[in-house]
Amino acid sequence: MDSAVLVRPYRFHLRLAQAADLLPSASLRTFVLPPVGSGPRPRLPRLAAASSTAISPTEAEEADVAASHSSPYPDTTLMRVTVESLQYESGYLGGISEKTPPPAADSGANGAPSPMEYLTNILSSKAYDVAIESPLQLAPKLSQRLGVNLWLKREDLQPVFSFKLRGAYNMMSKLLKEQLDQGVICSSAGNHAQGVALAAQKLGCDAVIVMPVTTPEIKWRSVQRLGATVVLKGDSYDEAQLYAKQRAESDGRTFIPPFDHPDIIMGQGTVGMEIVRQIKGPLHAIFVPVGGGGLIAGIATYIKCVCPEVKVIGVEPFDANAMALSLYHGQRVMLEQVGGFADGVAVKVVGEETFRLCRELVDGVVLVSRDAICASIKDMFEEKRSILEPAGALSLAGAEAYCRYYGLKGEAVVAITSGANMNFDRLRLVTELADVGRKREAVLATYLREEPGSFKQFCELVGRVNITEFKYRYNSCKEEALVLYSVGVHTVSELEDMIKRMVDAKLKTINLTNNDLAKDHLRHLMGGRSNIKNELLCRFVFPERPGALMKFLNSFSPRWNISLFHYRSQGETGANVLVGLQVSAEDMIEFSYQANKLGYEYTYEMNNEAYQLLMH
Repeated sequence: MDSAVLVRPYRFHLRLAQAADLLPSASLRTFVLPPVGSGPRPRLPRLAAASSTAISPTEAEEADVAASHSSPYPDTTLMRVTVESLQYESGYLGGISEKTPPPAADSGANGAPSPMEYLTNILSSKAYDVAIESPLQLAPKLSQRLGVNLWLKREDLQPVFSFKLRGAYNMMSKLLKEQLDQGVICSSAGNHAQGVALAAQKLGCDAVIVMPVTTPEIKWRSVQRLGATVVLKGDSYDEAQLYAKQRAESDGRTFIPPFDHPDIIMGQGTVGMEIVRQIKGPLHAIFVPVGGGGLIAGIATYIKCVCPEVKVIGVEPFDANAMALSLYHGQRVMLEQVGGFADGVAVKVVGEETFRLCRELVDGVVLVSRDAICASIKDMFEEKRSILEPAGALSLAGAEAYCRYYGLKGEAVVAITSGANMNFDRLRLVTELADVGRKREAVLATYLREEPGSFKQFCELVGRVNITEFKYRYNSCKEEALVLYSVGVHTVSELEDMIKRMVDAKLKTINLTNNDLAKDHLRHLMGGRSNIKNELLCRFVFPERPGALMKFLNSFSPRWNISLFHYRSQGETGANVLVGLQVSAEDMIEFSYQANKLGYEYTYEMNNEAYQLLMH
């Protein structure tokens, strides 16, 4: 048996969770939005560009890089790593450190809750004052496709369309009357904010929710309608969180963290308790989306106490694998950059207490692509006519990848559909990538001879395969033309047969399906090669806020000519921007300095295969 799929033993290494306040203080702009019905709302001005010290905008609402509960111990410096430093095939159960684990400590050492304390608190949680016992539903179509019994734990059906209210209410219900009278505060740009607001409404407690000024209106209005006061502060989640913690200190309010607190973890653990009660028969594994780790830590704590043979498997995107990397290295690490597509799990640093629990209890982490997440959103729509947010579909993508990778048959598995707060304008991207993720669509490039009849020959070789997109531009300077196109297929073998026909006819064909640059940008840019000297090609992630483009333009020297510009919205979390700049070799040091100072995430794409084929 592959050691990667063995159940890890149930053991605890107990140590008190430490705080980590990593952010520098800053002067931030504030807009206060009172609860609905409490008076006129101020009109928000259009925001100026952020300062050059702004944190990267792709750190989404769950990116709690600072600590969420106090500790007498100072925080140690976290090792900085890239997401690329740990990548493995989708479906493989990885992220498990090969290092010798530290000696186990006594249960309850250093003040951390013992396994029994976690168990009893989960069993007695008051989360059901606001949460429902979400249904466990069989997915017949997916089960038949995979050859397993795939069950969906429908946390997307909660009152706020996310599991987050469980932990928030569980923690807040334990506050003393004096603490409730002082009020609570949290920082979030999404699901946690609604959970805290609903909990405060139920408890009759005043709540202040700090959200970045870039938060879409639909999100802060949803929080406001629940009776909370919304404060828009800072240009990123981290700046909002810093302000929230400072205000908690000055106002005497209790800070409610998104994941890294025992009471939050215990509240989320009620999901695991329900699964054990609802499932009929043996269970192979539970797949859990992982951001900061609160949900998987709570579920694993309960499951490994009562059903230690059941695997608890985390699922992360390839470009947001903070927990997999932390487990692999045997310590919490900080990601240098994190992808923002699945914004609900886009964290740079996992929680201290959540990592402690996951290190001992979780069986591993499966990584999945953006395309696979989109495919699972479509699967869920076809299965239940429900639309999940990307983070909500993460576990479904992981379960499917795992079952395929290990050839699992006849077993029962559970996927936690954790949320349905989808940004509507992101659906366009989801629909474009869903069939790619299901391996039903492929993006290809084929060289055609510039001679009469070549296009007809190409169409004949495509045969009965359906062309879904086709881009071609004549180039009189070349003997060959390059066409970029997409095809819809029913099976992988159908695609392989078509490519073989092209190659046999001496038409060089390249599969670009896994090339994000081609899918996001170059398929929309078919102007051909421009033969520009000193062209530097970069992909930036722009925040979706007024002034972002001007900030970009003002950061670079006017002597650097913009040779290419393509903007691709990802929804409300940001936009991918492909930029070509003419930068001489002597100016490269200055360019790198200005690009880093800008604060937007970026990557060089000059060596990308698709760029070399289509544009260079």
